Amino acid sequence: MAPTSESKENPLANILVNVLIPVLALSYLSKDPEFQQAVGKAVKPWHIGPVKALFVALAFPIGYGVWHYIQTRKGNFFSALGLISVLLTGGLTIYLWNKDGTVKPHADVLFGLKEASIPLILGIAVIGSHFTKSPLLRAFLYSDSLFDIRRIEERVAASGLDEPYQKVLFEATLLFAASFFLSTVLNFGLAMYFLGDLDHNAANAREIYNEQVAKVTGWGFAVIGLPILVFLFLTLRRLTAKLAGLTGMKEDELMLPR
Repeated sequence: MAPTSESKENPLANILVNVLIPVLALSYLSKDPEFQQAVGKAVKPWHIGPVKALFVALAFPIGYGVWHYIQTRKGNFFSALGLISVLLTGGLTIYLWNKDGTVKPHADVLFGLKEASIPLILGIAVIGSHFTKSPLLRAFLYSDSLFDIRRIEERVAASGLDEPYQKVLFEATLLFAASFFLSTVLNFGLAMYFLGDLDHNAANAREIYNEQVAKVTGWGFAVIGLPILVFLFLTLRRLTAKLAGLTGMKEDELMLPR
């Protein structure tokens, strides 16, 4: 019942290197310098075009995944997720942008589905991982860096409470996964809000598309990030209360001393 060594790897650093940094790199590097000049926009040194930006972004999850494999001889879930995210984002940009400055029809729906896909995958993975030796709940919330899991599980074993204990963890897993499903809906809605009225036949549609995508990325941290943090806090509080009720331990006994 003890946590595996894999759960001690920092999941936030994983997501930062494998998902967030590559997506931000694609957002800021993908502008085509030739097109920027053609529409009278300033060309920045980091404007290298969507294809080169895709390769730069791919370097992060690939590099991290190789490093992790050398260290552990095991694959890295977040690197795989990052690869999927980068390929979806970069590939969609290359597909949607036309040379004449227009974008393909239904760019809003396609981008919205892309934005919704990653949290949807994460939510499904959180639930699926509950039935493995490395539940993602333990990587993010029920961590041995926060909870005194050894002591909790000793109490559970001594009291013969393994079945209700697993039920508490599964309920927390479902609630935790719900935060990603909420993000799925919010991501799609935010994309539709900013890109829904895009005229894909306009001569500068590609430039407008890129500006709106940047807004989706920027506003996403506030519009999506805050509700998710609240959701995670509520999940943590509910998990703590359930564990206290199950084991008879006080909250300060459940948590590791600081």
